[in-house]
Amino acid sequence: MNNSLFPAGRGARPSAASGRNLPGRWFFFLLLRSLAVILMVMAAVFFLMRLVPGDPAVMVLGEHASPDAVQALREKMGLDLPVSSQFFRFLRNMVFHLDTGTSLKFGVSCRQLVYEYAPVTLLLTFFAMAVTAVISILLAFLAATHQNGFLDHLVRIFPAFTQGMPVFWTGLLLILLFAVHWKIFPVGGLGTGSAAAAFRGMVLPAVTIAFGQIPPLVRSLRESILEVLHADFVTTLRAARLPRRRILYGHVLRNAFVPALMLFSVNFSYLIGGTLIVEQVFAIRGVGTLLFQAISSRDFPLVQAIAFYCALLVVLISALADLTAYLADPRIGRWQR
Repeated sequence: MNNSLFPAGRGARPSAASGRNLPGRWFFFLLLRSLAVILMVMAAVFFLMRLVPGDPAVMVLGEHASPDAVQALREKMGLDLPVSSQFFRFLRNMVFHLDTGTSLKFGVSCRQLVYEYAPVTLLLTFFAMAVTAVISILLAFLAATHQNGFLDHLVRIFPAFTQGMPVFWTGLLLILLFAVHWKIFPVGGLGTGSAAAAFRGMVLPAVTIAFGQIPPLVRSLRESILEVLHADFVTTLRAARLPRRRILYGHVLRNAFVPALMLFSVNFSYLIGGTLIVEQVFAIRGVGTLLFQAISSRDFPLVQAIAFYCALLVVLISALADLTAYLADPRIGRWQR
């Protein structure tokens, strides 16, 4: 039969040329989507900060400052310009310098301040992410492999118990138990001197952050693993009398890897938000402390810088997760076209 008589319809098989161009197209749209998200975050932060009542110049100089001094500071900060001009100046500084200007409270570059406080926050965030991943995967795997059993019900009760606890309340409880009562970990801070002291100081904050992220992850991962366990290919492998351990670790976990990875990337933004709050509870000198100081003094250039770098980190992690998932399963590119 002559295939040329039939036009390519919705169910037509993609040509070899389109298959060869698929990775490039997929990567292009991934990059375009990431840039669009960053631009929208920048625009939202810029305009929302200007909806907050009050004059930043008055906040810096005080209520008893003379009108001439306030006007001079407004001109220095560019607040006398139209909002559109301020926005384009803001975009130019972000694109070419990755900076939002000079901090109103500290009088130095906002980028310099974020770079100074960021290492502690990044270390705590990734430590909490590792704790979240290990505990979530372990609990979800135990629940799925013991479906409707005692372990399954126990694991399903645990997220329901922890999800209703605010993150700061969880942190205070852990401090009372493990720092004040049992004196295993420090009450706050990261300690000084050795790496071991810093590690001990990060354990309780990381566990506190993980407690807020584990419940939804365990439920979702459990459903993903159960879906793979009930798939036809797993039934075929069991019929072929493959060892149960090989089926679970060699096939089930591998096929559940992509949904788990995408789920972790989605929850990474909540992980950063939890980190910024927990830093205040445990008196850790990170970006969270810097953010609360900037908000209290209405230092909007610094708030904008922190929001931008947090959004940039979330977009990068999400893009890396998408890229890793695509490399693990190239069919994702066809699904997302």
